[in-house]
Amino acid sequence: MPPHPPLDLTKGTVEMAHGAGGRAMAQLVRDVFVAAFDNAALRRGDDQATVAMPKGRLVMTTDGHVVTPRAFPGGDIGSLAVHGTVNDVAMGGAVPLYLTAGFIIEEGFALGELAWIAGSMARAARDAGVSIVTGDTKVVERGACDGLFITTAGVGVITDDRLDISGDRARPGDVLLINGPIGDHGVAILSKRENLAFETPIHSDSAPLNGLVAAMVAAAPGIRVLRDPTRGGLAATLNEIAHQSGVGMVVREADVPVREEVRNACELLGLDPLTVANEGKLVAICPPEDAKTLLAAMRAHPLGEAAAIIGTVTDDPDRFVQMETAFGGRRIIDWLAGEQLPRIC
Repeated sequence: MPPHPPLDLTKGTVEMAHGAGGRAMAQLVRDVFVAAFDNAALRRGDDQATVAMPKGRLVMTTDGHVVTPRAFPGGDIGSLAVHGTVNDVAMGGAVPLYLTAGFIIEEGFALGELAWIAGSMARAARDAGVSIVTGDTKVVERGACDGLFITTAGVGVITDDRLDISGDRARPGDVLLINGPIGDHGVAILSKRENLAFETPIHSDSAPLNGLVAAMVAAAPGIRVLRDPTRGGLAATLNEIAHQSGVGMVVREADVPVREEVRNACELLGLDPLTVANEGKLVAICPPEDAKTLLAAMRAHPLGEAAAIIGTVTDDPDRFVQMETAFGGRRIIDWLAGEQLPRIC
């Protein structure tokens, strides 16, 4: 007889005992997490993972995921946790290799939903080519958290010595590119949360961008900046980079891709697509001589088919990000003020 009988994941809920370090916790970890993420490092059962590292520069990140609702059109908290962490590693030009995952679970959480979310994480990790090699589980009392929070860490490696990608490297004259339409994720979350029905359903763009980044750096290793515009949207991301690099930017409104259904939803809800979150988009900044090559490489990848050049970096000691409007004038693209859409990742 096995020392810990299998859990019945079709019924029952998470109990405080599942986080207490005893038999119940061993069952939960084995039947939910090890079963979903199965790999050699995890199977050893240690409190850490011993993994192989290729030669190169190490890239690390950490991320927390508290999205509500936990499932939404185009994704869920599990796939989002993997995509968000993989993308943060990839934005350094690195190849993501390993993830860790920590789960804070509220007492009473359905075992079946937990197993489903772990399965979604496992599928997302396989699609991205990474392994979830170690983690942690904590159970808190009812009301102490909103069902489930997931914290992840990611590790990757940069093997190409030519790559030097950082938010402080944008230079006047550089070109701004984006890999597709903005605002999908935030509007998809809001539509699900508020039970809004649009004529054309809006799905999150949540996706792992490491394959796209690999194609981009192979085509144009002189890329200066990569950043994924998540919370705060494109507006926050461009302002972050402008302040890091000490430059200004001019974005052409007509060139920023926005799906018509997202634009209409934002107009209805009083939102600016520039400040709405994304989970499958990246901003790239490169020297002008590399722009056409980089754009072609982006458009050749499934996650960059709608890529566009959207503006330029300027010499501006005030570090203003400006929009060249369809009417020929200019306006400041400012940071998001306050909390527009809470709990979107």
